[in-house]
Amino acid sequence: MATSRRRRSRIATVAAVIAAVGLTAGLTTGCDAVDKALDCVQTAEAIADSVTELQQAVDSASNDPTKIDEAIKSIGDNLDKIGDKTDDADLDKATEDMRKALVDVQGAVENGDTTPDIGGVTKAAGELTKVCTP
Repeated sequence: MATSRRRRSRIATVAAVIAAVGLTAGLTTGCDAVDKALDCVQTAEAIADSVTELQQAVDSASNDPTKIDEAIKSIGDNLDKIGDKTDDADLDKATEDMRKALVDVQGAVENGDTTPDIGGVTKAAGELTKVCTP
C-alpha cells in the first residue's frame, strides 16, 4: 500500500511539473506575441509622427528641401524596425506599400517636384496603423 501511495505521489509530482512547464511555455509565447504587437504599435506611432514630419517638410520644402529626405529616411528606418520585430503577412504588405509610396515621393523630389503628393504615404500609414492595432 505504501508503494502504491509513493507511486501515485510521483505520478502527481511528474504531472504537476509537466503542467507547470506547459503553462510557462504558453505564457512565454503569449508574452512574446504581446511584446511584438506592442513593438508594432509603437513603431507605427513613430511612423505616423514621421509622416507628419514629411507633410511639414513638403509644406516648407522651399525653405529646406533636405527635410523631405530626412523624413523619408526616418520612415524607412521605422519600417525596418517593424520588419525586424514581427513576421506577419498583412504587416509585410502594409510596409511594402509604404516603401513604394516613399519611393514615389523620393522620385518626385528628385525630379524637381518641391510639393510632391504624399497621399500614398498617408494611406499606407493608415493601413499600417490598422494592421498593428491589437
